Order: sequence, then structure tokens, then C-alpha cells
Amino acid sequence: MSARWPGGTHYPVAVVGGGQAGLSVSYCLRERGVEHVVIEAHEVGHEWRERRWDSFCLVTPNWQCKLPGFPYRGTDPHGFMVRDEIVRYLQDYAAHFRPPLVEGVRVTGLRRSPAGIFELATTAGDITAGQVVVATGPYHTPSVPVMAQRLPAGIAQLHSSAYRGPDQLPDGAVLVVGTGQSGCQIAEDLHLAGRTVHLAVGSAPRVARFYRGRDCVAWLDEMGHYARSIDEFEDAGAVRMRVNHYVTGRDGGRDIDLRAFARDGMRLYGRLTGIDGRALEFGAGLAADLDHADAVAEGIKDAIDAYIAARGIGAPDEPRYTPVWRPPPGPARLDLAEAGITGVIWCTGFTRDHRWIEVPAFDGRGYPMHWRGITSTPGLYFLGLPWQWSWGSGRFEAVGRDAEFLANHIDASRRYADVCGTLTGAPAELTTALPVG
Repeated sequence: MSARWPGGTHYPVAVVGGGQAGLSVSYCLRERGVEHVVIEAHEVGHEWRERRWDSFCLVTPNWQCKLPGFPYRGTDPHGFMVRDEIVRYLQDYAAHFRPPLVEGVRVTGLRRSPAGIFELATTAGDITAGQVVVATGPYHTPSVPVMAQRLPAGIAQLHSSAYRGPDQLPDGAVLVVGTGQSGCQIAEDLHLAGRTVHLAVGSAPRVARFYRGRDCVAWLDEMGHYARSIDEFEDAGAVRMRVNHYVTGRDGGRDIDLRAFARDGMRLYGRLTGIDGRALEFGAGLAADLDHADAVAEGIKDAIDAYIAARGIGAPDEPRYTPVWRPPPGPARLDLAEAGITGVIWCTGFTRDHRWIEVPAFDGRGYPMHWRGITSTPGLYFLGLPWQWSWGSGRFEAVGRDAEFLANHIDASRRYADVCGTLTGAPAELTTALPVG
């Protein structure tokens, strides 16, 4: 890993983060001739390599991997890249255009001087920049509820980001808490390995993998669903906080049906509400959450049916989903010892950590205030946030479009600043911090 600054201590643009977002905007900046540096705390592909389990794969098909200048070129466009292939895709992307990348350096502080220059404190020394792109994504610190501290000392606990595989846990049953994409896929991973799984179900919706002859993602893409911008939603703030639909790309892709898991031996419960000694308490909402997930999946099928009918598309008919299991009513209680539970996996998401950014760019929830990644602080941008502009903003599908938009804005700001600098005689390192008028 390199810790050498390739161009001194001042850069027109500094990009913080060398994942798919940071690399995408670097490519776009290079295409526009904008000098910059990309600062990555670890190495390219680190998040995918170190915070994903062994059987992890994308839930979106490979053809949706469209990083700028480097779309998927493999032999399985309708397949789903597994973890190591994702890492290799990013590494190959970096090798493809050789960005001005500094690896193994963490940015520990970002502030804006009275003169408008950004000052970045890093583990390899301080630098300055006229403009800064924060491309560190939204998944920073693993979130584990406080109640986890009440579990008996002998119970092994992991956050989903630390889970690698079933053999990592002691023999015995496993409790998985949370049914977003990670929770459902980890529960399936354990279930397929023959482990007894107890699953605390949340409110995440689901989607069918295939319907009427095609991947649902292909139908929705053709229908323009993924091109809808956040501005088209009346509840934009709520849309940005929505949980992703659960489905899997494993073994070529299939549905994740929690009811089928229950039929086949997995134990399902409502949301975990309390831990009292060796007893776990669960809410009474399991039936409602399962019904909601099914309703969302069937609603997506309704939209696909309507699209097919309106355009006279010759697609095969397909019977609709029929629930194969229904939960008993009421709340539930589970004794850890009686159930033989020896491990708990917390699939409870992440929290954002922008404490290192000493710039007033956040709302009361700590969420970056921006429009398409442009903040009210001239020269400060965010990239790679969920629903930054569209469904694919935080993904391989559309992060490149967001990167191109920001690169155009950054380049325009630079050109505007050059003109202002020529007219005013201001030093070059100051003019890049001027806002676009």
C-alpha cells in the first residue's frame, strides 16, 4: 500500500474513499482533465473483502455493473458476482485507468478555512484542497442494540459485518436478528449448512427474483423504475431511509421466502423486544410483517403485469404466490438454554460516522444536506449515498451517473474559478473554492 502523496500537499480536488464511488468520480475527473487525489483508508475492495461473508453475492445482476468506462464484460451478464469477483472487478477497474490513488491513509479531519480552502488531516500528514468529494458511503459503524449487553457471557455475538460462515460459530442453534438483505441471506446460509436457526423478523419488504420469464430487476429497469429521481417522490426523506427488498443472487438467483424457511424447520419470531436473563421476548407483529413483505412482492408483480398488458408483450403466464406457512398469533418468548442457542448474529445495520467532518453540512439527524450530492458549502460534495438521486445511486448500477454529474459540476466550478482568478488576481489555490454562480 502506498502512503505517498503524488502531487504535493495541495490538490484542486480531494476524493475521500476509494470504493466504487470514489473510483467512479476519479475516472470522470480524469476524463475532464481535473487534477485530484483519491485517499483510501485501506485498499481497493476492502469493504467487500473484509465486511462480507464467504458466500456473499450481489442481489442485482451483473449487467447492472456499469462503472464509468468499465461496464461488466464477463460471460455471465445475468448472473450475480460473488464476493471475490466483486473485489476483482474493483481492482481491475483501478488497474484499467490507474487513478491518483493513495492507499492505507485515513482522513481524520476535514475543515474549511476562513479563506475557503479545505484542510484535510490524515494519518500521513495534512493536505489542502479546493474541492472535496466525500465518497465513503453510508455504512460506517456496525450498529448493535444496547440490549445485546444483557445476553449471557457464554453466548457468542457477531455483527453481520464480522460474519464469515457457519463454522465461525460454536456448535448449537443460532439466533439471527433482523431481516434486511444481510439478515435473510445469513439466515439462509446457516440454514443450508444444517444449523438450527431462530430468526427475529423485521419490517423489510421482499421481491420475487424472477417473474413471467425474466428477472424482476430486468422488468423494473425496462419500466423505468430505476431511472426515477428522488425529486419525483413526495416523501423523499422517507424514501432515502427505506430498507431494501430482500432477495438473493445465490446459485443463480432465487426468492427468499421466510415462510418456506419456517415450513422447513427455521423458527420465526416477531421483532426482538427484550432480553430478560436467559429469556428473549418478541413482539406480536410477525404475521403483519410477513403479510407486508408478501404484499410488496405481489404489488411489484401487479405493476409488471400491467406493463406487459399495456404493451402487448408476449410473456409466459405464471401463478401467483401462495403462502406456505402462517405464524401463531401473539408475542413469543424463547429460553436460550432450552433452544440450545450458542450464538447471535446482529443484522441490525450501520450508523453513519461523519464526526471527522467539521463543516456544517448535516441535518438534525446527521444526514448530509445536499442536492444530487452538492452541499450548501461551496466545493463540498457527497457521492455514493443511497437514493442520492435514484435507486442505483449507492450501487454499481447508477453511481457512475452521479459521479459524472458531480464531475461536470466540479469542472465547471474550476473553470469559473479560473476566470475569476484571472480577473481578480487571486491565488490559484483560493479560486478553486469559489462557488459556481
